[in-house]
Amino acid sequence: MNTQAMVERLFPLLISGDRAQARTTVNDFKADGTDPETLTQCVFWPLHELVNDLYRKDQLTTLAHHCAVRLLRSLVDQAQACYTQLPRNGRTMMLFCGDTETDDMAAQMVADLAEADGWSVCFGGGGIAFDELLEIANERRPDVMLMFSSAASDAPTIRQLIDTVRGVGACPDMQIAVGGGIFNRAPGLAEEIGADIWASTPAEIIESLNDAPQQRATPEQRTVGRTRWAA
Repeated sequence: MNTQAMVERLFPLLISGDRAQARTTVNDFKADGTDPETLTQCVFWPLHELVNDLYRKDQLTTLAHHCAVRLLRSLVDQAQACYTQLPRNGRTMMLFCGDTETDDMAAQMVADLAEADGWSVCFGGGGIAFDELLEIANERRPDVMLMFSSAASDAPTIRQLIDTVRGVGACPDMQIAVGGGIFNRAPGLAEEIGADIWASTPAEIIESLNDAPQQRATPEQRTVGRTRWAA
């Protein structure tokens, strides 16, 4: 069975809150040879995006959305426990996200997959104030600070963080990466606010960080669109 068919088979179980049948269905996928990492990247992530897109368009009830999110998160947790853990790669990541449970679940997928890929990950979730983000960057100096699945209201803070860190020359070796959330819904925003690297999905952001550890935004990039968040 291809992953699109898996998504279509699981979706009605998620929105109806059929926990037992959803777990049985996922076990069927595993029995057919689908590894847990592929389940997360190619089934659970598209389901996450589909559920939230339909909810934003008012095409899902609140109950259906809440049932789907909670059930999907339990499936994500179960998959993570079976990931193959690669040797540590010596790189560190601080990971933050938006405030909602769906934001947190999306970022958790990144945290789980990155850790399995060899990264040392500290996942702080959402609701972290600008001064705390700046303090932790200066204190821990991670290789990457990643804001994944951020809300629109988070974008000015992320921009302020980038401008402050780069403006004073703090943490010059730290990449600032973004993805998911508002950055998927507003094309070009990641580049405008001066992110060093960005991608749309958990798998893509990890691949990009692995492939381009030295990639940094240019000064010209960080001057584009400076009035977007001025209002």
